[in-house]
Amino acid sequence: MNNVRTTNLTKSYITQLVFDIMSLAIEVHRHLGPGLLESVYHKCLKHELVLNGFKVNSNMNVPVYYKGLELNTDFRLDLMVNQLVIIEIKSVEHILPVHSAQVLTYMKLLNKPKGILINFNSDQLIKGTKHLVNEIFRHLPD
Repeated sequence: MNNVRTTNLTKSYITQLVFDIMSLAIEVHRHLGPGLLESVYHKCLKHELVLNGFKVNSNMNVPVYYKGLELNTDFRLDLMVNQLVIIEIKSVEHILPVHSAQVLTYMKLLNKPKGILINFNSDQLIKGTKHLVNEIFRHLPD
């Protein structure tokens, strides 16, 4: 589907990347349905992304810096695709504000423009998905 792109980063490129990611997430959800553990969806989505040519970092440590000191924390994001889009996978009854805050924090700490919060415990995956952007995204050319 898509390979890593390092130059001419645009909103359109990220939007297409997210569309491709969501197509694969929907494929996983279509095959598995709701109600499984997050780790199952994580493995299946990672497999689909890699199979389709995306560069995927999984269970990646998120560094936290405090006054020049790198703190040893247990922050781990689920997936990062093409070094641009952070994916946080949930399998919960409802997405809570704390889940969105978690993704926004990862985006800030890693200077990434886009995050997707996907709740696989939903009858329709689109209803269980939240897209998040920050100032980095807003300042990109169209």
